[in-house]
Amino acid sequence: MTKPVNLAPMMVPATTTGAIRSPKTAELVARTLRRMIVDGQLKEGDFLPHEADLMAHFQVSRPTLREAVRVLESERLVEVRRGSRTGARIRVPGPEIVARPAGLLLELSGTTIAEVMRAREVIEPAAAEMLAETGNTEAFDELQSIIDNQLKDAYEDGTMAQASVWFHRRMIELSGNSAMAMISGMLHEIAERHIASTIHDGPMPRSQYTKLIRSYQKLVDLVRAGDGTEAAAHWQRHMKNSNKALLAGHENTRVRDVMD
Repeated sequence: MTKPVNLAPMMVPATTTGAIRSPKTAELVARTLRRMIVDGQLKEGDFLPHEADLMAHFQVSRPTLREAVRVLESERLVEVRRGSRTGARIRVPGPEIVARPAGLLLELSGTTIAEVMRAREVIEPAAAEMLAETGNTEAFDELQSIIDNQLKDAYEDGTMAQASVWFHRRMIELSGNSAMAMISGMLHEIAERHIASTIHDGPMPRSQYTKLIRSYQKLVDLVRAGDGTEAAAHWQRHMKNSNKALLAGHENTRVRDVMD
């Protein structure tokens, strides 16, 4: 049973002149519902009210309403299960919604892995500094947990690429800068695939693993201490050294080569 939702009045288009097209009614309904999702009036897991209630509220026909819902479905903001009586369910997307299209654009533009890794080299030290300055104990503890648990398990079961990239991604997300987190999410799969391809010949040497964990631990210690300047400097060195190793022999490898 869907819970009652206080629906917003339908958004109206600004006055337009000339050749600018006025939005269709279905687009206005979709725009209103989209705004309610963005503002948190409709949350992850909520169901839209029944069709009859929406039609009455927006004073639209069933075909117009269904067209509006299809717009939201195409944007992956709602999930519609055909034949279900519960209606459309709100799904708040993460960076994955743009990761594949962004990856495709990078493939089409001939972007190299070196360019992707250097973009991460610019983003991550800045995120480390922000995390040190604005992070909280919960964020620091989460990164510590990844080191103590996920990375340890990953070394033993051969999934270091996934766990390592996850540490990097969570560090950026925990910094609180949503724009950086979105960009990181877009590059996540590309980086993970490339890193996995560079270590596929065998498990990471124990000495290399120990050095990596020591560097990760130093970052966590620095951000926990609130030392943003040194956290950024340390992570800049880490990224440069890491990228130098990961890009050796792959200077001209393109994104399309690892995504196929």
